Amino acid sequence: MGLALAVSVLVPAGYAGAADQYEWAALGDSYTAGGFVGEPQPLLGDASRDGCDRTSDAYPGLVERELDEFPPGKYVHLTNVSCGNATITDIHSTKQTPISPVEPPAGGWPAVDPQIKRAGLNNETDVVTIGVGGNSLPFGGMLLKCLELGATPGKSCREYYTSPPDGEESIQNKLARVQDEYIHMLAKVHETAPYAKVITVGYPAVLPEQGTDCNRALYTELGAIKHADVDWLRESVLERLNAMIQQVSSFFGDRYVDVYSSSVGHDACQPADTKWVEGICGDAADYWPAKVPGTLLNCALYNKRVTLVHPNAGGHANTAAHVERAVRIALLD
Repeated sequence: MGLALAVSVLVPAGYAGAADQYEWAALGDSYTAGGFVGEPQPLLGDASRDGCDRTSDAYPGLVERELDEFPPGKYVHLTNVSCGNATITDIHSTKQTPISPVEPPAGGWPAVDPQIKRAGLNNETDVVTIGVGGNSLPFGGMLLKCLELGATPGKSCREYYTSPPDGEESIQNKLARVQDEYIHMLAKVHETAPYAKVITVGYPAVLPEQGTDCNRALYTELGAIKHADVDWLRESVLERLNAMIQQVSSFFGDRYVDVYSSSVGHDACQPADTKWVEGICGDAADYWPAKVPGTLLNCALYNKRVTLVHPNAGGHANTAAHVERAVRIALLD
């Protein structure tokens, strides 16, 4: 970091030339896009809004501002095409239909192209950051299933996903499938941007080290999910997902950014001034809804908004610190 700062002072902030800049593309899901943290990008009412819920204070924007103030030798141009609810295949091969509840157009949001196409990855791309994987399980859907089963005596979501009913994929098969999808995604990114340094970003510690830290009466935490199921979700789902991302990234020679270790103790079941992840209901910007149409969940009852276990400003600031370091190292290498 000392070297990065030493180099940065040679270039005034804001300096850029059409051919004299680094190109950085940020790809990912809602943990990259931001959702409810900061100002919407594009702003509300803008005709170019696409339903992806990117925000100004998500980690790509925070890193961009730091790189503007202290450029790593040259100006860094960010193209952020992250999109809430994106899956791994939405990064490289499938069109995604956004589901933003904020100002949706009549008839819903139109589908958007795969993110590598939207970002314009090519031979001139210098850095690609990718934060994706959770929606491919899908982790959010599993969390809601655990919430449902938590309110049913004698039911366990661990049992549900390890010995699933017909039509449901086991956790073992989910993780194996997601690993295969991640391999294909990284291969396509490298093929499309052959000279880029690729940086993958893991998921933070959204769940506590001990399930008993959670108050099952509070929807500002994890609601009725059983403590044993919280532990299982952490150990057998979230931690294994991060380990898979790290392993596949290493296979490709890419840098993996671990944001889990630094966020332990800042999970959704901690006090409001400590948590870096909001609970099922939580604090969010005023434009974010308290109730999503078509669901029974109404966070207005708690004077909160529907945050569904996503990072808040503190969580994005922590991720930004680690991603900024990785981007600087990649550009100075």
